Amino acid sequence: MSITPQELEQLMQEVEQEDPIDFADLPFDEQDLRGIVAKHLCEMADAMESFSDEDRRLTLLAVAAKLVLENLVLHVQLLRRHGLPLNEQTEALLARLRKPDAPD
Repeated sequence: MSITPQELEQLMQEVEQEDPIDFADLPFDEQDLRGIVAKHLCEMADAMESFSDEDRRLTLLAVAAKLVLENLVLHVQLLRRHGLPLNEQTEALLARLRKPDAPD
């Protein structure tokens, strides 16, 4: 792989400056969590070394899509559990999902 887990951790933190993660009161160290994720992703990327460029892109896109979907579901569940309204972006996305024939 052309990036080390430590370099990926750094990139993650740079992205988080623009879009912070709310770790709330998780009983884990934030840096440890970043390290586990970075190591896992680098291992996944190394396992795809034999993939074609197209297969690698498709696999990474599928993984990213699954994670975004999982994040959306968890976000909505958390808001509902606490009786909080959805933000404008989430509400707009869900409204589009309710009307699948609506143009983008």
